[in-house]
Amino acid sequence: MLHISLPAETLFTILGFPVTNTMVTAWVVMAIICAVAWAVSRTMKTVTVGGAGDTEATKSPGRIAVLVEMVVGGLLNFLAMIGGGEERARRYFPIVATIFIFVLVSNWFGIVPGIGSIIVEQMHNGEVSAVPVLRTVFSDLNMTLALAFIAVIMSHVIGVRSLGLGHVQKYISFKSPVAFFVGILEFIGEIAKIVSFSFRLFGNIFAGEVLLVIIAFLVPIVLPIPFMGLELFVGVIQALIFAVLTMIFFASAEEHAEH
Repeated sequence: MLHISLPAETLFTILGFPVTNTMVTAWVVMAIICAVAWAVSRTMKTVTVGGAGDTEATKSPGRIAVLVEMVVGGLLNFLAMIGGGEERARRYFPIVATIFIFVLVSNWFGIVPGIGSIIVEQMHNGEVSAVPVLRTVFSDLNMTLALAFIAVIMSHVIGVRSLGLGHVQKYISFKSPVAFFVGILEFIGEIAKIVSFSFRLFGNIFAGEVLLVIIAFLVPIVLPIPFMGLELFVGVIQALIFAVLTMIFFASAEEHAEH
């Protein structure tokens, strides 16, 4: 039977906290990213340079490490153009690149054939239903909200670090009625950032997941392939949009301080 659920399904609980299938997928994705990072670091080869009596051991990257360096370098250069300089891009690259890689791998992992076919049977309202063990991470609104909160809150941390309490005065000011009203609008704008961040990613990923499920249910052979290619492209675009907007928010917080 075709099963589509808007909220993520709970698989089990730990100390009363529900563990959903999207959360399990997020753990798997994080394990994959860590394993790849470890494997790339292992490809670094030790090379000895220098003459007799004066040698020095250095690390030479292997082929996989060179490929990863090219991707990371290209992303750093792109963020430097977006954020207004390489120095600023390097400062925020760890968190922005982590968001990009995590969103990208999560989106791509969700469309791997066979992922959704791993199921367990659970009782719901007296009926047995099949629940997938693994589900696309960001087809769960809770996941997108969490990531959006991290990005927006970090932008305020940067603003406070750069501007001090002056950053808070953008939202709470009693200098004049106009300043107070503008502060309210700024606060609403921050809430709108979280909402737009969350629903943009959630809407695109959930809609793509539903589309693939329906196509695979109706015509399981050949026809899903072009739609999977489309979802690969959408996964890259959504990860890039999230990372770019995060970088813009960070840069904007700094620019307000400099101004």
